[in-house]
Amino acid sequence: MENLNLKLVYRFLGVTAILNGLFMWLALPFSFYYDEPAKLGILNAGIITIALGSLLYFVNKPDNKNINKKEGYLIVSLGWLTLSFTGMLPYLLTESIPNVTNAFFETISGYSTTGSSILTDIESMPKGILFWRSCTHWIGGMGIIVLTIAILPLLGIGGMQLFMAEAPGPSADKLHPRITDTAKRLWLIYVLLTSVEFLLLKVAGMTWFDAINHAMATVSTGGFSTKNASVAHWNGTPLIQYIIIFFMFIAGTNFVLTYFALKGKVRKVIQSEEFKYYLFGIAGISAIVAIMIIFFQDPNLQTTIEHPKVWGETESAIRHSLFSVISVVTTTGFVTADFTMWSFFVTAIFFSLFFLGGSAGSTSGGVKIVRHIIMLKNSFLEFKKSLHPNAIIPVRYDGKAVNQTIVFNILSFFVLYMLIFIIGTVILAFFGLDLSSALGACASSLGNIGPAIGSVSPVDNFNHLSIGAKWFCSFLMLIGRLELFTVLILLTPFFWRKN
Repeated sequence: MENLNLKLVYRFLGVTAILNGLFMWLALPFSFYYDEPAKLGILNAGIITIALGSLLYFVNKPDNKNINKKEGYLIVSLGWLTLSFTGMLPYLLTESIPNVTNAFFETISGYSTTGSSILTDIESMPKGILFWRSCTHWIGGMGIIVLTIAILPLLGIGGMQLFMAEAPGPSADKLHPRITDTAKRLWLIYVLLTSVEFLLLKVAGMTWFDAINHAMATVSTGGFSTKNASVAHWNGTPLIQYIIIFFMFIAGTNFVLTYFALKGKVRKVIQSEEFKYYLFGIAGISAIVAIMIIFFQDPNLQTTIEHPKVWGETESAIRHSLFSVISVVTTTGFVTADFTMWSFFVTAIFFSLFFLGGSAGSTSGGVKIVRHIIMLKNSFLEFKKSLHPNAIIPVRYDGKAVNQTIVFNILSFFVLYMLIFIIGTVILAFFGLDLSSALGACASSLGNIGPAIGSVSPVDNFNHLSIGAKWFCSFLMLIGRLELFTVLILLTPFFWRKN
């Protein structure tokens, strides 16, 4: 493989920084509208970020503008770090989060759409900063890398390698033969979903500011809220929570299927094996949780749902269980109730959901449902092969044989994922967390979920973690968002060898 074209890498990072700086200025109207002192800090953060990006872009003029795989991985990983280190400037310059560690944690939690927070009083934050906080979700949800791919032809750079490194899930389904057109269609769907949810939330009773922030956080499966109590703030308005439930479900669905549904090709959606598991899995688990809340709730645990006897309370149990299950499965992280207070059995169910994830090709994090399907099918086939050792029986998915290389890749991913989870839990315990909290914080950060168990439960946050634990969780969020291999391959010696 050819040597790394670092000028091309730096030039691309420059474009990433420029776009990030422009996004920062989207928060300015809110600061001006509410007449906040934070507007100067946001303005300066944008100026600094755009200046740094312009410097990187104009100083580096590569002769070769073709991106190979090595450069693709490097650009995506460094691009996310560029976003995170420049994205924390609004927090620092407005002194909303004056601590560098906390500012970086909050920023990468946003871009990775994890939704974990160190803020103890969200509602006291400037409106401009809260909007920027939601913006980091929205940018990270689909990936600013995909957005940049849409304008790469203007720069004379091809971007298929970038899309493969950035696209969530084990494969990158293309909606259109040209990758730039694919990126544009993905973003059109993304903007459309955000706009529709914003309007519905506004009509349902949210203020326009809360509606736009929650729409951005939902479609990106991020989970940052403008309220200290998250979506539990609207427990008295079920319609708002049902709207968010619907859009969390859509955001956790493969965007290719959403595209087909919008084009009227519903049959393709119904025939999708992953979608069936996703739909019926959520329905089944939500039903189990609702039954546990209604009939088997532990009387020693405090909860806002008291053994429902009438329909109103039963509806509340169903709604909270459905909301919480979808929130965790799609790795959104919004909260309407503390699921750790619904019995130890229910807590165990939710902890197991941390390792599920939404659909491939969605904005959700986690392992992804398709990987679980293929792993289970491969495991069952091993039983058949034990009885018929000479038989050639391929793993079939959506009626087609799955290439053995993909099966091995998925098995490698899962083994690596669990190994990182085990090592990560030990490291967080070393930083002083008790076992339950270490398990929860590691699973939540690696799966980009948000609320967890222990001292980082849905009613707590990550502020109490030590400096070392916060930086380590930030690292877990990054590798989790970029599907492990994209980042970890940079740490291998053979990536840097000239060959």
